[in-house]
Amino acid sequence: MLRIEDMGFTYVSPRGEAVVAIDRVDLEVDAGEFVCLLGPSGCGKSTLLLIVAGLLHPGRGKVFLDRTPLDQVDGLYRRIGVVFQEHALFPWLSVRDNIDFPMRIQGWPSERRRRQVDKFVELVKLGPWAKKKPSQLSGGMKQRVGIARALSLDPELLLMDEPFGALDAQTRSLMQEELLRIWERETKTVLFVTHSIPEAIYLADRIVVMTNGPSASVGQVIEVDLPRPRDKRAMVHLPAYADLKDRLLFLLTETYRGQEAGE
Repeated sequence: MLRIEDMGFTYVSPRGEAVVAIDRVDLEVDAGEFVCLLGPSGCGKSTLLLIVAGLLHPGRGKVFLDRTPLDQVDGLYRRIGVVFQEHALFPWLSVRDNIDFPMRIQGWPSERRRRQVDKFVELVKLGPWAKKKPSQLSGGMKQRVGIARALSLDPELLLMDEPFGALDAQTRSLMQEELLRIWERETKTVLFVTHSIPEAIYLADRIVVMTNGPSASVGQVIEVDLPRPRDKRAMVHLPAYADLKDRLLFLLTETYRGQEAGE
């Protein structure tokens, strides 16, 4: 579904210095797979996601969607949906109109748009709030609208950049459960950025551990060998969960030590 080959990205600092932000990233994501990019803040996870979304251009390497180079993909923005940490909803539009917006821009017929909006309002359980404006919604509700809007064009690939990072712990837990429910129903391919080990274990089929500078790359790719559907309350008591959590914590700690040593 998605292939990243030898990706590199360099930007120019305010001092005019060339800074290598991403170096030698290779990654494959299968169709229908849920993959988490795990790493501390500033390790290049979000930059990588922006490149895959086509919003930044890599300085080196290629991104392929279904074997086609990203810059040659027809209808790229219909095939990839993006959800950011900041919900980025239009404050003057209702829930329904925010979800409808991408379809209206693409010129979908009104009846087709109405059916699609109805479907996703129901999917994210926002029926009673469908006519509300973003200012009248909680943080979790706003992110549900963002997810519904990203899915409205029926993309093949869903990119999520720490979408629950600004939520309180209880709302974050509920949104994780909602996301898995939606993913299992819609069978999308998901690339999800997080710095939370428990979140990555709960959500992912595989976890890509990112190194932490001076330039980011893929450290290790870890299989999450836990059965689905996952019960978060029961899962945390499994020996396999504890072992995986310890392993990921060790990898992230080693990354920090390597950075401090200048490796």
